[in-house]
Amino acid sequence: MRTMESKVEILIIGAGLSGLTAALHFLKSGFPVTLIEKGSYPHHKVCGEYLSNEVLPYLEWLDLDLSSLSPVPIHQFQFSSPDGQILETELPLGGIGISRYSLDHFLFQQALARGCQMIHDTVTDLSFKDEVFTVNLASQQLIKAKVVIGAYGKRDGLDQKLSRNFIQKKSPWLAIKAHYEGSFPDGLVAVHNFEGGYCGVSKVENNRVNVCYLVDYDSFKKYKSIPEHRLQVLYKNPHLRKILDGLKPLFDQPIAIGQISFEKKSIVENHILMIGDTAGLIHPFCGNGMAMAIHSAKLCATCVMDYLKKETSTRSSMEWRYRRLWNQHFLSRVSAGKVMAGILRKKQLTSKFMRILIKYPFLLSMMIKQTHGKPI
Repeated sequence: MRTMESKVEILIIGAGLSGLTAALHFLKSGFPVTLIEKGSYPHHKVCGEYLSNEVLPYLEWLDLDLSSLSPVPIHQFQFSSPDGQILETELPLGGIGISRYSLDHFLFQQALARGCQMIHDTVTDLSFKDEVFTVNLASQQLIKAKVVIGAYGKRDGLDQKLSRNFIQKKSPWLAIKAHYEGSFPDGLVAVHNFEGGYCGVSKVENNRVNVCYLVDYDSFKKYKSIPEHRLQVLYKNPHLRKILDGLKPLFDQPIAIGQISFEKKSIVENHILMIGDTAGLIHPFCGNGMAMAIHSAKLCATCVMDYLKKETSTRSSMEWRYRRLWNQHFLSRVSAGKVMAGILRKKQLTSKFMRILIKYPFLLSMMIKQTHGKPI
């Protein structure tokens, strides 16, 4: 088969939340962009599906009106320990509940309508030489690009190709998610701790309840199935048991992904600018992954456009600036999330942690602020 070659200025690998947001930013600013995505739309993703209001001003700047998707306003946060102790606080900024099924599809349609070139294919190889990227696709197509942005998610075969450090380390985390119908309060996002993990519950559009939980694989593999683990472990938290008993599944089977890594990732790898989960993951306990993905797209697009407009003199200057901005906005959040998640993995620490929070409830609000940013 003859190889087809094309040339583009900006190429984004991955059309999820961060990739689509970056594409829309470029298009609004008058820069043509090409997106490569191996998946189809719409489809469900393992995600807490809570979007902090900190990114709503930016989405408005992008001319994106999410009201047509009927998101659920969320303003209250609830947390419980495995033994049933419970705390509740007002969210400092609040947010919305919206499914990735609806949001990603909406952004995808907006990108197409605004002139994004979309390629449904898989990247098989990628190299950089003489200031130009060469990207090989499974269809035998070859693309030459001036700038490449990695937005392909938590882990991918491309990470192996790039020999990224985190991909060499085995991760203990497994995530499981499904939608349900049933009773759950409007305006609330709840995180319920259980032995070996924690579970997030909140509403999304169409009165659906999203249940997504993260569990240590070593504790999960003691049981034969997801339902058995749920009965034997999740149900020990009385609040979680009450919620789950009142819900009816809307998926034939829950969706699950393994090997979720919270190891430090390189923000720039082989001159590829990484955004969203490809650049780094914050623990889902913090509820800020979606907002961080969108914000990272904004930071990256700004750096790239300044480079292409010659306002940043060299590629290395652009890369340095993007690393600095990513670390400035996200590094402390990711670190704080790691500490909090580490506490939740240990039963004795969780009990002490809860006693402190019950005595000083304002600390819970302070913790939330540590993992969230100001409106952008």
